[in-house]
Amino acid sequence: MAERNAVIKSARITNDDHGLLSAWLDLDYGGSGQGFGGYSLYLPKSYRHHAPGGPNYAGHFIWRVMEIAGVSEWSDLPGMTIRVRAEHSHVDAIGHIVKDDWFSPSKDFDAMQAAAHCPQEREAPHE
Repeated sequence: MAERNAVIKSARITNDDHGLLSAWLDLDYGGSGQGFGGYSLYLPKSYRHHAPGGPNYAGHFIWRVMEIAGVSEWSDLPGMTIRVRAEHSHVDAIGHIVKDDWFSPSKDFDAMQAAAHCPQEREAPHE
């Protein structure tokens, strides 16, 4: 998996993909680009797996993206430089431009789901 720098061109939170909440970062590699996100962050009541008491994927995703980019407001994300671990068809993780701090939603969300099923092992997925 290749690591490279990217500038965040835009950041959006949307419910237009099948009616569920998701978020996207549009990344610019300087001549090419890629999207990061698209995870199901919240399912509305109309979905069978709607679980308002489940893990807070939306809050975690938003917090970690802002933390990685070093901003305190979502609207400040465009223009920020981050690191990216990606393959041609998928961004696995984003990282702080200087610190060794990486956010991999699939790994964090798996840990959050496991913790929800084993309350005695509740631990933040990021340390």
